[in-house]
Amino acid sequence: MSGTGRLRVLAGTVVSDHMDKTIVVLVRSQKRHSMYEKYIRRSKRVKAHDAGNECRVGDRVRVVESRPLSREKRWRLLEIVERSG
Repeated sequence: MSGTGRLRVLAGTVVSDHMDKTIVVLVRSQKRHSMYEKYIRRSKRVKAHDAGNECRVGDRVRVVESRPLSREKRWRLLEIVERSG
């Protein structure tokens, strides 16, 4: 059984960098409600692998889906879009 070959890419903000080689990224999204036609805001926190420990809190980053790296880590850092401060 093979996958589709496409990896999901998410963009978000780093909210924690305390762990070694791991960052926590807050990913925000909006979805329109089908009946009420109102926008619903959703947010999700994902743990991502940062091999070089180069991200800091507040950085805007893109993460890509990967194989399971630990119990909760399923993403890895793709690029730093914008540095904080």
